[in-house]
Amino acid sequence: MQNLRLVFAGTPAAAVPALERLAASDHELVGVVTRPPAPLGRKRVLTPSPVAQAAERLGLPVIEAARLDAAPTAAIEALRPDLGVIVAYGGFVREPLLSAPAHGWVNLHFSLLPAWRGAAPVQHALIAGDARTGASVFRLVPELDAGDVFAMRPRAIDGSETSGELLDDLAVSGAELLTEVVDAIAAGTAIATAQSGEPSFAPKLTIDDARLDWRRPAAEVLARYRGVTPEPGAWTTLDEQRLKVLELATITDAADAATLPPGMIAMRGRRVLIGTGSAPLELRRVQPSGRTAMAAADWWRGAAREEAVAR
Repeated sequence: MQNLRLVFAGTPAAAVPALERLAASDHELVGVVTRPPAPLGRKRVLTPSPVAQAAERLGLPVIEAARLDAAPTAAIEALRPDLGVIVAYGGFVREPLLSAPAHGWVNLHFSLLPAWRGAAPVQHALIAGDARTGASVFRLVPELDAGDVFAMRPRAIDGSETSGELLDDLAVSGAELLTEVVDAIAAGTAIATAQSGEPSFAPKLTIDDARLDWRRPAAEVLARYRGVTPEPGAWTTLDEQRLKVLELATITDAADAATLPPGMIAMRGRRVLIGTGSAPLELRRVQPSGRTAMAAADWWRGAAREEAVAR
């Protein structure tokens, strides 16, 4: 097998396992491309991306670029990569950069293509109530996530996972799949096949997408909560103030499952319940506006109410 000169492009924490796996392989990582530092936290402190931090820890050269225009393209071309690898970089690779590496670019995507092409595949899969998802490694082409697929690894979706938990798992298994594909390309044995089936699309979610509609059936409300947790973060309003819903769960005790009107919040025993279009759900952890996260029962006892309606 010929060892390849790789350039890696990625930004969030979900891309770090792939970077680490490739750095530990026999291939040579000649450069890491990531987006510039972003303001984080209440104080909006400029913070390097998780990939930038990992690259520094691994002693790898970093190219920070908000978009892959002329300057970063020239810097990448100067590295003479044999193969480009991209995992959730957050920008498009276009010509002439797309054709710069001898073997082009491969992309690790967290869905079973052509399902959920786009920026938020895991989130949309959960919101839609899909029973399974997975990871795909495909050849990058100008059209969004439409290239021929080298390999896919399916995975069942657990009924309680949030998008953050599911993405953490897929990032690790996907890193293994990606490395296998890179090895196959190096060995000359990789085969890519055209995507088959009707594509679905997964655009980036907005904060409005994360608002919970209590008029919907419980299963749909819970699916949206799981899909938008931890980002952009599920929320509702109470007394015209935003209430973040940090943990929401189904009710298994029939004694507490008496119907509540949609959005109605009430304490039953030691649990805080909220009505939906079908069965109530349990609020377990919340964050009121301007306050820290807390157990829903503590928040509700502090509010000294018997009932209220969230909207």
